[in-house]
Parts: sequence; structure tokens; C-alpha cells
Amino acid sequence: MAIGAFVDAPAAGSGEYSGRVTPFVVLTCIVAGSGGILFGYDLGISGGVTSMDSFLKTFFPEVYRRKQDSNVSNYCQFDSELLTVFTSSLYIAGLIATLFASSVTRRFGRRASMLIGGTVFIAGSAFGGAAVNVPMLLLNRILLGIGLGFTNQSIPLYLSEMAPPQYRGAINNGFELSISIGILIANILNYCVVKLTAGWGWRISLSMAAVPAAFLTIGAIFLPETPSFIIQRDGDTDKARALLQKLRGTTSVQNELDDLFSASNLSRAAIYPFRDIFKRKYRPQLAMVLLIPFFNQLTGINVMNFYAPVMFRTIGLKESASLLSSVVTRLCATFANIVAMLVVDRFGRRKLFLVGGIQMILSQLAVGAILAAKFKDSGLMDKDYAFLVLITMCVFVAGFAWSWGPLTFLVPTEICPLEIRSAGQSIVVAVVFLMTFVIGQTFLAVLCRIESGTFFVFAAWICVMTLVVYLFLPETKKLPMEQMEQVWRRHWFWKKIVGEEDDKEKEKQERKTHSPSS
Repeated sequence: MAIGAFVDAPAAGSGEYSGRVTPFVVLTCIVAGSGGILFGYDLGISGGVTSMDSFLKTFFPEVYRRKQDSNVSNYCQFDSELLTVFTSSLYIAGLIATLFASSVTRRFGRRASMLIGGTVFIAGSAFGGAAVNVPMLLLNRILLGIGLGFTNQSIPLYLSEMAPPQYRGAINNGFELSISIGILIANILNYCVVKLTAGWGWRISLSMAAVPAAFLTIGAIFLPETPSFIIQRDGDTDKARALLQKLRGTTSVQNELDDLFSASNLSRAAIYPFRDIFKRKYRPQLAMVLLIPFFNQLTGINVMNFYAPVMFRTIGLKESASLLSSVVTRLCATFANIVAMLVVDRFGRRKLFLVGGIQMILSQLAVGAILAAKFKDSGLMDKDYAFLVLITMCVFVAGFAWSWGPLTFLVPTEICPLEIRSAGQSIVVAVVFLMTFVIGQTFLAVLCRIESGTFFVFAAWICVMTLVVYLFLPETKKLPMEQMEQVWRRHWFWKKIVGEEDDKEKEKQERKTHSPSS
């Protein structure tokens, strides 16, 4: 039988829950999902300020001088170790923080991690706005990274656990929409403040990060905990039932409550989730929580997020035009995020992964070809071709925004059972931060050395990841998270591993049953 027949097997399970999307669940998820604005704002603001002449003169004068030197290759103007440390130091801090956040989220709840993350992010914003030297800038980035480590670890979990299964994709995709809105706000703000002749517009950009952080922190105080955590923490089924009835808008929540209670019993037995996730029975989940965020960063999206203004300046657009171009690409991404929310639960996760992958492959190949043909080491690119690059980049970010962008945070949270869910999400965020750091540290240097070939490398990676999704990721739409193990038992590849583990468990139970002591 063909592989595709196994891969495309429907994911619908027998356990349908009652309920609908209520105003209460929408409100709670809007408040929690707003945490994505923090991540998006930082991605957008860092690339914008590093393209501002006033910022470069103050903190990175060597880069500014190189920009004015006509003997320096266009591809190498922004190649500075100190500049890349500024951009990417946040992600190492976030990587370390998210590993600690897993324990906090599991022990004290999803709200606790949101509160910690929001508070630290506010402190980091203050240091950014008041910075007078590079060490203060780096402290700003480190504190922001710690804040994002906590919020990015806890918010996707919160959204997936609060959402009704049949709308889980749309609600969880709200996190990616918030990221896109955050980038858009940052791009618009950068475009406005760069016009300030006093040269301190970058201070406004860096300090305004405190606004979305304050909204999340204050909102998190009033958010309820998820039903899953309430049962996991103290087994209070009455409180969990009352919350479920309020979230689902119906009193018929017993089936969902029973599944949550069963999952909670397994979760309590898992004392060391980071160790347990490496067990053979969780091999499919471990593979996906490692590969999906790893591939996410190899699309080249964060090159667009925090180097877009730099790239557009490199190909010849002026300071304000390059920032405006970033606004245009982000508007395209935001529109695509909304499309993803509308279709993800209808068409499923796999189709979006595959269609978005093909779209990004073609876009990266087109950008590489245009740069190879029309952009040389010296001189400016013809404006018509510069704007053709801009249009192609818009197609690229749209492809990412309705596929790998939202699904990177959705799929891992829904495939991991409760006992390893917090650990799984920490691994996702840690891999995202690690790969963002690596790409942030290397992109400008790679661009300087292999020039337009950089985009062909990204295209090759997108080919690989699209093939991996086609072969190894089953469909998960509308299936309750507590019944997600069904998809692995039906999958052409994973059923061998999961089936063997099930057989071993049955043998152990039979030996216990027939042992003399019993």
C-alpha cells in the first residue's frame, strides 16, 4: 500500500465533546494570546533599530562607517560580531529560561509563568529605553529573553488546553497572529520614530515593549487556570467541571472531564517529564517537538523578521523606505495568519504545512535568482528589481504565516500527552531560541561569503522539511488531545514503534497477573 494512504488517514476519533466557542473562552484566550505580541514586537523592533543610523552611530560606529565605505561589499556592510551578539543574545537567555519555565508551569500553573515572563519583560524594556552603552543593551536583551522563555513556554499550552478540540487550531493560531501583530506594530513604530531628527527614536522603540508586557501581566492576574492543571494539581473535579461548563457553554462536559482525569492520573505518575519524554513510547512526540521548531527556523523566516530592514537597505532602499517595506511584508503575513485561523480546523495541519512549504520553496528560489542576476558587490540594485524582491518576500512570509508559523506552536502542544506536555513545549521553545540564535549569529557572515546562495540553502532545507512532514506527520485536526495516541497507532511508520511498546506493556501486565505473589 502507498505511503500516502497511511499518512492521509483521517484523524477523527470516537470521543467527540459537547460545547461551543463561548465569549468567556474567547476573552481568556485573547488576554493570554496577547503574549505573542511580546515575541513579535521584539523580532520586529530589533531589526528596525539596527538599520537606524542614529542607533548605529551610538552603539555600533564601526558598522556605520562600513556602510559609508564604497569599497565594502554590499553583502558585508552589516557583518559585525557585536551587532549579531546584540540581536541574538536574547535567544540564549530565552533558551535557558524556558527549561526552568517547564517546572514552574507544571508545578505552579500556566498563569504563574505568564506573570513571571511579563514582569521580567517590563524590566528589560526599561533598560533598553535608558541604555547608554552596549552592556546596558545586552542586559535589555537578556531580560527580554528570560521573559519570552516563560511566556512562549506557557501560552501555547494554555490556549490548547482552554480551547474546544474542534476549534483548537484556530484559537492556538491566535498566538502566531499575536506575534505577527507585534512585528507589525514594531515595524510601524520604527517607521514613525526614524523621522525624529533628534536621533533618539530608537529609545522609544525599545522602551515601548513594556506596553504589551504590562497588558499581559495585568491580564494574567485575572485569568483562570486551565481545567487540566486544576485536576493535575489537586484533583478538584468539581472546580474543573464548573470551569469546563463555563468555557464550553454546556453542562454536558462529563466525557471531557473523564479524559482529563485519566490524563491527570498518568501525569501524576510522571515525576521526571524531561526524562520520561525520551522513553520509547513517546518517540513520535519527541521527534516532532525537536524537528518542527528546528525546521521552522531553517525556513529563513527570522532573517526576514529581524534583518528585513537591513536587507532592504542592502539592496538599495533608503532608511525610511526599507522600514516601510518591512511594514508591507508584515501586513501580508498578518492577513495570512487570519486565513490560517479560518482554515486550519477545516483543511487540517498537514495540508497547510505542505502548501506553505511549496510556496516558500518557490519564493526563496526566486529571491536567490534575482539577487544572483541583478545585485552585485558594489552599486545599488535597480529599483524595479528591488521591489520585485519585496513582492517575492511578501509571498514568502505569507506562506510561512499560514503554515509553519502557527503550526510550530500548535502541533507539539496537541500531540503531547499531559504528563510530558510541559516538557515538550519547553523543548519546542528551546529549539526555536537555539536555532534563532545560531541563524542570528551566522546569517550576516554567511550572506557576506556566499551572497545570494544563502537563499538557495534555505530553499533546500524547506524541501527537506516538507518531505519530512509528508512522510512522518499524521493529521491531528479536531481530535481531543487526551485521545491523540490514536494517530500514531495508525501511522505507517510510527505504528511499528508505538505498537511494539504497547506489546511490551501488555507482557509486563500479564507477568504481574500470573506471578506467584499475585
